[in-house]
Amino acid sequence: MQAFIVIVVLVVLFLASAVRILREYERGVIFRLGRVIQAKGPGLILLIPVIDKMVRVSLRLVAMDVPPQDIITRDNVSVKVNAVVYFRVMEPIKSIIQVENFLFATSQMAQTTLRSVCGQAELDELLSQRDRINAKLQEYLDEHTDPWGIKVSNVEVKHIDLPQDMQRAMAKQAEAERERRAKVINAEGEFQAAAKLAQAATIIAEHPIALQLRFLQTLREVSAENNTTTIFPVPIDLFKPFISLVDTIKEKIGANEK
Repeated sequence: MQAFIVIVVLVVLFLASAVRILREYERGVIFRLGRVIQAKGPGLILLIPVIDKMVRVSLRLVAMDVPPQDIITRDNVSVKVNAVVYFRVMEPIKSIIQVENFLFATSQMAQTTLRSVCGQAELDELLSQRDRINAKLQEYLDEHTDPWGIKVSNVEVKHIDLPQDMQRAMAKQAEAERERRAKVINAEGEFQAAAKLAQAATIIAEHPIALQLRFLQTLREVSAENNTTTIFPVPIDLFKPFISLVDTIKEKIGANEK
């Protein structure tokens, strides 16, 4: 009976040390007597106790936050920039045997690459050309992590922390730009209004009666809006037709009397 119990215990210990279950997103790098055999998984994995050792590797996408880095841009502006890196392990064996800790190594590489790429750009480029900076960061990181079996799929600059004096200077610049646009728009409006007035003056010069019609229209508008008495100077040219008519009548009467 005791022998049976010992056998059962040995079988249980053997199965506990020999059987591994890997999830769908996991792979197991098998070392046999220190040498890499292959990467197995997912599912049930059988190992030779004592001889085989397995290292689990996750193939899921990793989102790694890059701490804020002190950077001096090409135009000598000191800023703090942080980013996030998205990557995954594509070759489990390389990620284990080519680098001691691929997560730590990728983080350090992301920090140095962020400082290098952002330091080569000017402040305006960092603020206005995020897509180009992100693409360059992704390209550099992917190139350096490829020997480790890691694929960097995306890099995004999250935040750019500017000094207070630089923020005030940029605010003044933006305000000056808005004032310039307002003045340009106002000048364009004045120019268009002057052009229209010049056209109107040309038309009135060619047709003097148009001025009288405009004057009468103005009187009608004022009388409709205000109930008070308004005195307007009336141009004498408006009464010239009536004066001419009176003179003509006087001449006819004088001719008849003679």
